[in-house]
Amino acid sequence: MPTYRDEAVVLRTHKLGEADRIITMLSRQNGKVRAVARGVRRTSSKFGGRLEPFSHVDIQFATGRALDIVAQAESLHAFGEPLLGDYDAFCCGQVMLETADRLVAEEREPSLQQYRLLVGALRVLGEGTTDGPRPATMVLDSYLLRALAVAGYAPALDSCARCGLEGPHEFFNPAAGGMVCVGCRPPGSARPRPETIGYLQALLTGDWEQTRDVDSPRHREGSGLVQAFVQWHLERGLRSMPYVERRGGQPQQSEQRPNNSIS
Repeated sequence: MPTYRDEAVVLRTHKLGEADRIITMLSRQNGKVRAVARGVRRTSSKFGGRLEPFSHVDIQFATGRALDIVAQAESLHAFGEPLLGDYDAFCCGQVMLETADRLVAEEREPSLQQYRLLVGALRVLGEGTTDGPRPATMVLDSYLLRALAVAGYAPALDSCARCGLEGPHEFFNPAAGGMVCVGCRPPGSARPRPETIGYLQALLTGDWEQTRDVDSPRHREGSGLVQAFVQWHLERGLRSMPYVERRGGQPQQSEQRPNNSIS
């Protein structure tokens, strides 16, 4: 049976039969891959704990007829471990996994940029940036903006999304594609503060230095705009998004967590 190797992040799992699971992964070279992990739910499984959501693995597949089969898995990074004690970070991580699953719709289509973006975002979520930690929702908002941009849905922030007139402009409309001028402004457009748009530009480019001293009002307003933009362009809402607390201040703990494994 032919085999191949790749690096991948586990996005979600489904139970199959009495002891198996179908593992959905975003891989470095092969895009989204679904494969069967045989016997992974047994206590004697050699790699059961390495194929949970958030796991970053070096994995070997055996080519199957309908689905490939996981032949071997070696852990590279356990991105989920630092998130287990932080409700906000855990929920934001769940949104990242679900977003990657949605944006990379076609299986076996190489998606190297999405893969690298997800790995980098999960690392920052658990370990922080080179100049210090950032709120989990800030890391999430940066990931969402950049992932949508890679998928072709980058928001217009410095020019009108409809007519292309150079800004700055005062109004933001998710359906229009971002900032809009007075002449193109649809009814119901938001009117964010100029500094909030500058903050979103920093998130979109990954300029973490510019986000170091962002205050809570700007953070909350920016998060609201990102959430509205994502919900519009993904058409169907993300199931894990309602669990994310979009607020400033310190994270709060809760016993309830969304489950990324589907029974």
